[in-house]
Amino acid sequence: MFGMKCPKCGLMQIPAPTCKSCGAAVEAPAPRPSPPPAQVRRPAPPPPPAAQVGKPVPPAAPPIQPLAGVEWKSPRAGGDAGKTRRLSFHGTGGSLFGIHIVNVFLTLLTLGTYSFWGRVRVRKYLLSETAFEGDRFAYHGTGRELLSGYSKAMLVFGLPITLLHRVPELLGLGLAVQIPAGILASGIGLVFVPIAMVGARRYRLSRTSWRGIRLSFRGRLADFIKLFVKGSLLTMITLGLYYPVFDTRRYAFLASHSYFGNEKFHFDGNGRDLFWSFVLTLLLSVPTLGLCWFWFLAKKQRYFWDHTTFGPARFHSTVTGGRLLLLKLGNLLLLLVTVGLGWSWVLVRNARFAFAYLTLGGALDLEAIQQEAQVASATGEGLADFLDVDFALG
Repeated sequence: MFGMKCPKCGLMQIPAPTCKSCGAAVEAPAPRPSPPPAQVRRPAPPPPPAAQVGKPVPPAAPPIQPLAGVEWKSPRAGGDAGKTRRLSFHGTGGSLFGIHIVNVFLTLLTLGTYSFWGRVRVRKYLLSETAFEGDRFAYHGTGRELLSGYSKAMLVFGLPITLLHRVPELLGLGLAVQIPAGILASGIGLVFVPIAMVGARRYRLSRTSWRGIRLSFRGRLADFIKLFVKGSLLTMITLGLYYPVFDTRRYAFLASHSYFGNEKFHFDGNGRDLFWSFVLTLLLSVPTLGLCWFWFLAKKQRYFWDHTTFGPARFHSTVTGGRLLLLKLGNLLLLLVTVGLGWSWVLVRNARFAFAYLTLGGALDLEAIQQEAQVASATGEGLADFLDVDFALG
């Protein structure tokens, strides 16, 4: 604390209202002002680049506000709506040829028994070399299943047909018995064909997977038998003119009852769309020496794929008759030059050709597909082998 001086007697003393010596009134000195606080000096901002000198600074963009009543979605939502997906095949004829040579040797050594295991090895190789979205397919069938299925098919289906064909002739029965027996055997065979097609498709799809999820076929056998028998009879009655309608309905049934996990395939085509192309092909068969059929087959393949959907995505094919003709001629030449040893390269060429002109476009959430595996036996597969029926579409 500071002292004060009396203005009358000049005595220095502690501040007080009156002087202690002479009693004169003394005024307290005014308080000394405190120094201002120290100010922090901030560095000046760097000067703008020469290219921006004199340019106005744009105002900050206001935050985006969603419209009333409209659900906002992130940029990834629906981002693959226009995405195009492709299957690809990475196998080589040389690798498949090595498998084929071993299969032939072991089949001869086992008097044909190993052929079922050899077929499984080929299917596993072809599917393991087929990729979609960067992941390979897998085949889960076994040779034992194929052998068991073939044995059951021979016993249940093959034996009655063989007996109807052979027994009347071996017993020396007259034509009055042989002809009805032959007609009955043909009728049974007509019913066995759709059984074999459905059974083979059900089995092969159930043994095929991608990313661990199985494919399946869930169509009712009775429905397909009715469709097949009716279509075959109408095709015969119309001298073949009903064939494009029948073929389309058969494809529609097999495709529309096929699943991948819990996601279903669909078909929205109509056989009448191919009718006039089929008639024109019939008329041009003789002048073109039958080559016009390659163009019809290519058009049918494009039509079938373009009307096939998987969930919200749709298939699209760009195959042409000329390219299909070149493929078949090349395969034939390859087999002739190699005396049949080029069979492995033919399979590889066919696989690459099938995928080269096929795409799947549209929004498709593959991660949402869940497993729904179905039980299937190999009996239909064995019957298909006995009747030489292929379940493939297109």
